[in-house]
Amino acid sequence: MSDLETIKTAVKALDGKKAKDIKVIKIEDLSSLTNYFVLASGSSSTQVKALADEIEIKLRAVGLEPKRTEGYNGANWIVLDYIDVIFHIFHDETRDFYDLERLWTDGEIIPAEELI
Repeated sequence: MSDLETIKTAVKALDGKKAKDIKVIKIEDLSSLTNYFVLASGSSSTQVKALADEIEIKLRAVGLEPKRTEGYNGANWIVLDYIDVIFHIFHDETRDFYDLERLWTDGEIIPAEELI
């Protein structure tokens, strides 16, 4: 499965669970960390967990497992690391505080609407 197919599957899952402000940032030319960041927000810790769970369910169904998952217990910022794509699922206030979009302004924004 290509990176964009992985992202499309996850973005559709996020959209289906009413994630807010879904952003896809291509950073492969800027960092050796990963190829893409996918960011999304939820308005409660319950929704943040549900968003992360839905990504894992949908990607597991196509044979993908995260290499690492961080932040699930606190549910303010859950990171799902799929090597070439890293998902950041935030509680609204946490996302505003860390403002990853500002840190990666040199990355290419891929409109999530085009992936749904």
